[in-house]
Amino acid sequence: MRKMLGRRWLRAFVREDEGGVTVEATLAVASLVTVLVLCLGAVLGIAYQVRCHDAAREAARLAARGDQARAVDVATRVAPPDARVAVREEGDLIVAVVTAESPLLPLLTLTAEAVAVREPEGTR
Repeated sequence: MRKMLGRRWLRAFVREDEGGVTVEATLAVASLVTVLVLCLGAVLGIAYQVRCHDAAREAARLAARGDQARAVDVATRVAPPDARVAVREEGDLIVAVVTAESPLLPLLTLTAEAVAVREPEGTR
């Protein structure tokens, strides 16, 4: 009799646990997808940051040579899509700032700044 109570209890316990593996697998897959999307967002963010640095460097270099209109045009082509390019003068320095939004992490704003010294008139 005692053995029957043990088996009934075991059967009742096993019946209550039905579907537990499905829930755990669902949570594991959802967690894995979340981690993969965050990793992909980080990799894309790094690639966008490098493009912002390249665009800022080119804009500062061209503007330092006296070609500010071309500087903004080239920087816009080098920068990520929808990036904002600004070139300003601070005395003898040319400062180029490129700002872009990260593609998969919308709260992350990427900014790169490059500084170049204005070249003398005779060396252009």
